[in-house]
Amino acid sequence: MESHEVLRRALRKTSPKAVASDLGVSLSLVYKWAEKPSDDGSGSRNPLDRLLQIIDLSGDTGITEWLCRQQGGHFVKDPDVDGQQIDHVLPATQEIIGQFSDLLNQISAAAADHSVTPQEADEIRQCWDKLKSYAEAFVRSCEAGNFHTMRRME
Repeated sequence: MESHEVLRRALRKTSPKAVASDLGVSLSLVYKWAEKPSDDGSGSRNPLDRLLQIIDLSGDTGITEWLCRQQGGHFVKDPDVDGQQIDHVLPATQEIIGQFSDLLNQISAAAADHSVTPQEADEIRQCWDKLKSYAEAFVRSCEAGNFHTMRRME
């Protein structure tokens, strides 16, 4: 989905007039943000495109992380699986199970004293993010057809 489509969808849930007023911009600019940019000048570089450009220029995902936290979420970057060929699905599946086991061990160790310190919470977060990232790489590899067919053991 392109940025102007995201904004158009969001504007259906509120009033473009209210958005323009609260942001201190013209109503026509808000409508232009929701139009597909074209060669004839229609549309306008919207705030999403501008934020993406700042992130790309800086190479820093802090803006994305901050936005996710403001909305009650947490940002985890998807791994790059392009061009990776994984020979068998079984070792990848076992790795996911192993990482999930590591997460449960981390949680159990932290909760053994019936409390979780900020450092322990950070370690749990890192373990959880690693598991989510690996599992996402597995799913994306499956979607891309990057697993060879395995021969059944007889």
